[in-house]
Amino acid sequence: MLRWALIFLVVALVAAVLGFGGLAGAAVDIAKILFFVFLALFVVSLVMNLVRGRAP
Repeated sequence: MLRWALIFLVVALVAAVLGFGGLAGAAVDIAKILFFVFLALFVVSLVMNLVRGRAP
């Protein structure tokens, strides 16, 4: 998930350098959404791991 966010960020940077403003804006929006989804899944996974704990 984080890899896709970074890929869309790179696509946005390249599109911005080449002058494709609309495409760059869309790619940045997608990268932001993917990053926050990744962050939410990471936090949920961390909390679940802490709640579950280790089996004796």
